[in-house]
Amino acid sequence: MKKILSLSLVWMLLLAMLSGCSGKKSNTVIVGGKSYTEAQLISEIIAQMLEQKTDLQVERKYDMAAAICFESINRGDIHIYPEYTGGMLLAYLEQEIQPGTDPQTTYDRAKAGFKEEFDLVVLESMGFNNTYANAIPREFAEANHIRTNSDLAPFSSQLSYGAEHGFFDRMDGYENMCATYGFEFAKEVKMNVALKYQSMAEGMMDVVNVYTTDGLLSQLDVVVLEDDKHFFPAYYCCPVVRQDILDKHPEIEPALAGLKDCVTEEDMIRYNALVDNGKMTIAAAAEEFIKEFGLLDK
Repeated sequence: MKKILSLSLVWMLLLAMLSGCSGKKSNTVIVGGKSYTEAQLISEIIAQMLEQKTDLQVERKYDMAAAICFESINRGDIHIYPEYTGGMLLAYLEQEIQPGTDPQTTYDRAKAGFKEEFDLVVLESMGFNNTYANAIPREFAEANHIRTNSDLAPFSSQLSYGAEHGFFDRMDGYENMCATYGFEFAKEVKMNVALKYQSMAEGMMDVVNVYTTDGLLSQLDVVVLEDDKHFFPAYYCCPVVRQDILDKHPEIEPALAGLKDCVTEEDMIRYNALVDNGKMTIAAAAEEFIKEFGLLDK
């Protein structure tokens, strides 16, 4: 009899332990992040807000290549991550974006397409646009009165152009940009992203393709040219979450509602620079970001 009671007690303890483990797992949300500063910073902001505004346990999986990040959320290896509207349409939905398409239309198409094709929910945009742009040294810009890409076109045959490898293969990349603006650069250089700013600082490149919220923009004396023909699509940053996770944890959406239109391009340059300059860690910058913009009160 004692033996039977003892075995029953063991089974009850095992069931309790398994139930506890299962409960913890079902209450865990996995936040993913790409490999560059801004993506990891936004991922960490999302993670910290979920930790502070819900009872969810948050697991972090950062430093992933863009394609791997997208595959991971589709497989369920991660549950939420930040993505950009233009990238959603071009890279994953494989839809063209006509020059001049307004940001709201780009967002609406990305949101509808991600839900229909992948059952992924695109939450509200954070309000900043991290798209492509061209940058030139300020001295050259001022000497030749260059403010826009169209202003640059007559000088392009005398100039070298540098960008990361992927920019030369994109629909919103080098060839179509040149066709739109009539650029005929004397030299094209494909380079690692990390070398773009260094090459301009050292006078090795005349024109460099940049992202409009790059932290390094604050360190160089450059002019970011206006995309006056609106060639580059809008790349507004939005949290993307799996529908099944949102069904299970509906508190996620209101917890992140404060991210809507919370920040400008200038703010993102400033925060990216704090991390890139080594003045703050990703975690510390995310904490400061949440505090500065009052995200826990929204």
